[in-house]
Amino acid sequence: MCGQACVLYGAAEFSRDLDLLILVSPDNLARVRVGLAELLATPIAVPVTQPPLNAELLMRGHAFHFRCHRPDVEGLRVDIMSVLRDVLPFDELWDRRETLEIEGEVIDVVSVEDLVRAKQTQRNKDWPILERLVDRVYFDVREAPSPEDMDFLLSQMRNPELLIEFVAKFPSEAQEFAPHRPTIQAALSGDIEQVRAALRIEQDEAIRKDRLWWAPLKRELEQFRHQR
Repeated sequence: MCGQACVLYGAAEFSRDLDLLILVSPDNLARVRVGLAELLATPIAVPVTQPPLNAELLMRGHAFHFRCHRPDVEGLRVDIMSVLRDVLPFDELWDRRETLEIEGEVIDVVSVEDLVRAKQTQRNKDWPILERLVDRVYFDVREAPSPEDMDFLLSQMRNPELLIEFVAKFPSEAQEFAPHRPTIQAALSGDIEQVRAALRIEQDEAIRKDRLWWAPLKRELEQFRHQR
């Protein structure tokens, strides 16, 4: 998921770390620990001291951060999570995943649709990448979008020019969707400044939700640091 997934989908050129979304089960956590040991991975404190990899904390939304020290991956950071804000449970994400083969290696990647939802964070650098991810879907399907593509694009498109173009091509579908997203009504007007303003409101709201999601988790991390 996240940075490396964006690279694989062509929405980013580089990512410094590897983000993994894992199934929390005793067997799977054992496999994860074996993999980390093979990579000579040690915990890193981001932003404060973290507890050992723990199923209960993973299910509450905590992230666990490691630095690899095996020579061929020296310095690689690995971040592990199991629950994301406003994203489907793991089993459903797994069913929707994309499977890619790169140089003989099979890689399971979170779907573009789910990646877009996961990238709606308080980090400014995520938003241009998010826009490129949605644009990629648009250019792939714009001539004949399926009902699922239509719902995804109407709910997630963030490029003002392309959004105006899209709703002009499919005005009846856009009108039907407009009550669910005021930005669509702005796009139907054709006023690009209205669209940009509506998109800023959406982004500000997503940032607010992300901060609220992480606030109690950060407080827990502070408690772990004091206890240790």
